[in-house]
Amino acid sequence: MGANRGQAFLGVERSWRGLRWRERAADPQTVQAVARRCRVPHIAAQLLVARGVTPEEAGRFLDPRLRDWFPDPSSFKDMDAAAEAIEEAIALGRRCAVLADYDVDGATSAAQLIRYFRARGRALQLYVPDRLAEGYGPSALAFERLKADGVELVITVDCGAAAEGPLTAAAALGLEVVVLDHHLMSGPPPPARAVVNPNRPDCESGQGALTAAGVVLVTLAAVNRLARKNGSIGSNNLPDPIATLDLAALGTVCDVAPLTGFNRAIVSQGLKILAQRRNLGLAALAAVAGRSDGASVYDLGFVLGPRLNAGGRIGEADLATQLLVADAPEDAARLAGRLHALNAERRQIEADIVSEATALAEGDPRPVIVVGATHWHPGVIGIVAGRLKERLRKPVIVLGSTGPDEPAKGSGRSVAGVNLGKAVAAAAREGILTAGGGHAMAAGLTMDWDKVGLFQEFLAEALGRETEDSAEEARALSIDALAAPEAVTLSLVDALERVGPFGAGHPDPVLALPNLKVRFSKRVGDKHLRLALEDSRGKAVRAIAFNCADEPLGEALQVRDAVTHVAVRIKRNVYQGQESVGVEVVDAAPASP
Repeated sequence: MGANRGQAFLGVERSWRGLRWRERAADPQTVQAVARRCRVPHIAAQLLVARGVTPEEAGRFLDPRLRDWFPDPSSFKDMDAAAEAIEEAIALGRRCAVLADYDVDGATSAAQLIRYFRARGRALQLYVPDRLAEGYGPSALAFERLKADGVELVITVDCGAAAEGPLTAAAALGLEVVVLDHHLMSGPPPPARAVVNPNRPDCESGQGALTAAGVVLVTLAAVNRLARKNGSIGSNNLPDPIATLDLAALGTVCDVAPLTGFNRAIVSQGLKILAQRRNLGLAALAAVAGRSDGASVYDLGFVLGPRLNAGGRIGEADLATQLLVADAPEDAARLAGRLHALNAERRQIEADIVSEATALAEGDPRPVIVVGATHWHPGVIGIVAGRLKERLRKPVIVLGSTGPDEPAKGSGRSVAGVNLGKAVAAAAREGILTAGGGHAMAAGLTMDWDKVGLFQEFLAEALGRETEDSAEEARALSIDALAAPEAVTLSLVDALERVGPFGAGHPDPVLALPNLKVRFSKRVGDKHLRLALEDSRGKAVRAIAFNCADEPLGEALQVRDAVTHVAVRIKRNVYQGQESVGVEVVDAAPASP
């Protein structure tokens, strides 16, 4: 929003990362109005206006309270029926189970429900399908197992909205099902007691950006409301869903949902709960990762999230949820250690596949890249797709398999403006895929290896125009403001943090530091560079550039005294109680002579 598509910022038509710089334009009078109304520094007001926030909205944006954004649960189609089914089961002591997806959104959704049931004196059985043996979502076999265990009500989370066959089988077994999901739906809901999904075609909640964790949060509010209305036992002392808001925030960030509206309030307030370390499992996981004091979007998305995902990717599918509901310190420590170790193993597997996949994908002119190999571990292909998408700046689908004679499992990641989930679901309806679906930015699928070529042709036809329209966006770097080295201080960090939290849909600010000379450059680790940059007045800034030493950006930054425009992100660093400014170079371009 507010981007200037005219002249390139600082004249940078093509940076060393191949990007065109453009300024996020902000009307000066509107900036002044926001600064006065909200009493924020000019730079904070400029960020807000450039990102489309009006003076009237700025107060709510800066202070995103849940009560200002929490939707009416009844605005969700089937929500009242879902609340009735869950409250009835709790009141009558019926045996219930939650069937969850194996990723962070599924784990945090299941954990919210399990903790809620536990607080009301009821057990909620956990079932997480094994990624390799059972695939994504519910199956007839899973429902048969749960029915044999005596389960009467199954709540599916982060899956189920498109599981027509399995839910028909559940109905035939006499098993009641409530679906709490957020994935795209192409047709009517499957047979169930309730299907709550803000992305079902007939839902008018306007909350399509919610993750499953967010849907569960709203559902628990609906259950509490019904319990009070019915005067259920303990209804004067019901568990507060806000107490587990750290879980909803974690699911929101890790599923890369836009941090706007209700999602922004969930994450902003959830980070406050995270900082209190109420959840023993999250506290143990942060400790083993060396982030005991961390409570930021970075901690959710890059510290806790990958470790929680490691269980579902290459280990035991239910490890993440077990950790999130652990109530004994020794259990939390044991599970956290296991997930930390699995994450290290996952990183090595991922690195090997990224190397092979990059070699196959680079130079491929097609609008959507599809690469795969039968020996690639299906548990990490989503991460690999994300890495390639960032590198190639277009949609990528990566295929793997459990063996040379097994079907291909695929995971895709998209770019802004290209609805990959919709195209994958369409390919499944055409019979090209055995199964497939997802949402705009991510998709999953199963297919036969001999149909890969046909699938590539289908995607090129279905998404060719969308990828062309998004290409300019993908090649652009939006600059929020111009700055000088002496302005890069903790006071500036304070001002920028006032506009946070940052994430998908509300990215970290990027500042441009013009006409700097490279005074010092040292390679650290395998691919990083530590830098000292200086302007013409001798004002210096120290910075780091990650994973670029052998690429054009890194090569340019190793030329001493070269004059360059540098694009950076800044953050607060805390080490042994001392705060400093961390400066990360995200791009650079030669300064015009």
